[in-house]
Amino acid sequence: MKVSREQAEQNRESLLDAASRLYREHGFDGVGVGQVAKEAGLTHGGLYAHFDSKDDFIGEACSHAFVKGLGSLEAVPPGDLQAFARFVKQYLSDRHRDDVATGCPMAALAADAARRQGGHTAEAMTAGIDQYVSHFAALLQAGHDPDTNAAKKADHRADAMTLLSTMVGALVLARATRSEPATSRKFLAAARTQFDGVIRQD
Repeated sequence: MKVSREQAEQNRESLLDAASRLYREHGFDGVGVGQVAKEAGLTHGGLYAHFDSKDDFIGEACSHAFVKGLGSLEAVPPGDLQAFARFVKQYLSDRHRDDVATGCPMAALAADAARRQGGHTAEAMTAGIDQYVSHFAALLQAGHDPDTNAAKKADHRADAMTLLSTMVGALVLARATRSEPATSRKFLAAARTQFDGVIRQD
């Protein structure tokens, strides 16, 4: 029976939802497309009706995984460093540390994406990271000196890259040390302190 366009879009969305969760939890190589299709309530063959290849599918799932985090970041009002601080606090929380399946795709999948250089997956990861950096830089600039010159804008982008690296690294290490809760929480706390230092710069 022919599937309506609306149903086809719903099926595609279900596949991407399932894949973005399973890949973050188990890695790209830890989940087969058949398992993803089953999780979405569809058949293995139905998956390839929506995507040209496995790499195309994984890349789309990677992009899909960025949507929620970037949506929360885009909701932070320009110049509102306190709202930005709340975003960072949520990112560097015990809850986010423990929520691998629906949490940050950078912390969960960056190492996997690095092994897939040259494909759609690496492109999707690079694009998502760049969006985070750009949003961070814009928020830092708006919070400090919105009319700044090009050189100062470059400084804000460098600060954004440092901050993002610190946050993602801290989350990865906090997850790796969950068996020692005190150590795990110290990584998150250290990154929160780093953020405080960045937003208090003149």
